[in-house]
Amino acid sequence: MSQTTHNPTPQTPLSESPFTASSHTTDGKKHLLLAASGSVATIKIPLIAQSLSHHPNLSIQIILTKSASNFLCGQSAEQPHYSTLLQIPNVDGVFLDDEEWVHPWKRGNSILHIELRRWADVLVVAPLSANTLAKITGGFSDNLLTSVVRAWDTTGLVDGEGRRRRRKRIVVAPAMNTAMWRHPVTARQVRVLEEEWGVKEGGEGEGWFEVLRPMEKELACGDVGDGAMKDWKEIVKVIEARLEL
Repeated sequence: MSQTTHNPTPQTPLSESPFTASSHTTDGKKHLLLAASGSVATIKIPLIAQSLSHHPNLSIQIILTKSASNFLCGQSAEQPHYSTLLQIPNVDGVFLDDEEWVHPWKRGNSILHIELRRWADVLVVAPLSANTLAKITGGFSDNLLTSVVRAWDTTGLVDGEGRRRRRKRIVVAPAMNTAMWRHPVTARQVRVLEEEWGVKEGGEGEGWFEVLRPMEKELACGDVGDGAMKDWKEIVKVIEARLEL
């Protein structure tokens, strides 16, 4: 678990036993892996999860990067402590970076980022920070979230046990300062997600990334411009559509 001096340690499934995908294969539910990286828009995660709580056939596991968890430390009603996410119906787990190897590992033990990859029907990263965008397009896997993305079954053959099946989708909602969003490096990285790895219109099997481009508004820093995460209500609609809820 993430250790801080001012936050209580949240209770998650991993505090008792390792998470395994096989223990959930017959639950009859759609599986949403909802993640946040280091952006102020992380404060929308509780709203997204709460808005999906009325679906009886949905299970949600949440990943927070170390930076993202800093925005949910109980600072205000808008920013509850991340441990309270477990009180939302359908939220069955909250995972932090340190939980990847929380138990002394030995051969035969499960590996969290692989188990979450197997479990998920879709991964939604909202918000996707500039830093995590760069890591993903560069192939880095230095935390739990980027390890899940790096280990994603991009062929549809691995989790299909040699039989091609529809590639599972990763949906990302970038959120960053206007100048960062308009930076040429960002444009190049987004092109990788949309053009090289993106799901093509009418071609479900051709890619696995879907980018929900930011909107224009006044940002937390006071700047006005594009770069703000897509409205969280619209993200909820996309999730419901992709999971056919």
